[in-house]
Amino acid sequence: MRTRAIALALAIAAACTFVHAAATEPQATATADQRTFAGQIAALSEPAGYFDTDNLISNESSYLQVIPELHERGVHGGAYIGVGPDQNFTYIAQVRPAIAYIVDIRRDNLLLHLFFKALFQLARSREEYLAMLFGRRLPSTGARRARDLAVAELAGEIDGRAADPAEIAAVRARVWPMLKRTGVPLSDQDIATITRFHSRFVEDGLSLQFQSTGRPPQSHYPTYRQLLLDTDAAGRHSNFLASDEAFQFVKDLQAQDRVVPVVGDLSGPSALTSIGRALAARRELVSAFYVSNVEFYLFREGAYARFAANLARVPHQKHSVLIRSVFNGFISSRTRPGDRSLSRLQSIEELLGAFNAGRIQRYADIAGY
Repeated sequence: MRTRAIALALAIAAACTFVHAAATEPQATATADQRTFAGQIAALSEPAGYFDTDNLISNESSYLQVIPELHERGVHGGAYIGVGPDQNFTYIAQVRPAIAYIVDIRRDNLLLHLFFKALFQLARSREEYLAMLFGRRLPSTGARRARDLAVAELAGEIDGRAADPAEIAAVRARVWPMLKRTGVPLSDQDIATITRFHSRFVEDGLSLQFQSTGRPPQSHYPTYRQLLLDTDAAGRHSNFLASDEAFQFVKDLQAQDRVVPVVGDLSGPSALTSIGRALAARRELVSAFYVSNVEFYLFREGAYARFAANLARVPHQKHSVLIRSVFNGFISSRTRPGDRSLSRLQSIEELLGAFNAGRIQRYADIAGY
């Protein structure tokens, strides 16, 4: 316990150094040039809202179950839109879009994705990515072995080592210049938030769970380990970290600034419609739109009609799908044993047609689809 306390104290000191670096450097300013990464974020984003979760990882144990159906439906290429943290990278790795937009009402999600972006830039392999994310110092394995590691071996390497304060400090020292290079204006509070996020990954390791503000994680929420090691409906490991090829695809897309985090409400006045205009300008159609269970909250707030109107303005075609998850009383016998969520696909054209025909009046009308 004393060793752990010393390690955590050193990690906190490293965090303070990270924040101090932000305070002593001039802050980046957003450019009006929408061709830049920061310019796109500024042009597409709305004022931030509030949601009472940390959303560092998914709470959807079923998230992989739709992967085989995505391939069966021919969902590939085009543009991807999603919400939330890094489960998006798995869908991106499977769909292989030309560009991806991650929309979330919380500015914290933007900050988390900037941190992920920095790690993708720094990491040459899945092994290095996980080591930096969780603050572990791993032995040098060589490029060839790193490419060939099974996902269970990766998890074992992280589980088998304690957090390393020197490694944590080194990662943060390398991440800060990467954050500055994005051109996104970041305050001292933003840097402190990113540092806090990293500390959660470090302290909890692969046992990290989704958490609501002020409440402990629910025991049935999947851990990072479970999300990493799970298989899809065809029994395949499909997480973006399950293969070097999948990881490298997302890494390359990040390097091209084609994973764009946006602050916005799916039913809001501009974020989703602005993304629609950006896609039209690029002559891209959305292939997959991951909404998680956001529709539940849109119905609760009486905002679903605004979302449907926004969705209709996003360029799409007959193969374009919505990826949704449902929880609690809305899951059915189709749910995999042990799961507390159910992930499903629906054609965007079908959804909009049903809504316009008046067949969607309440959340149950889509949750049971």
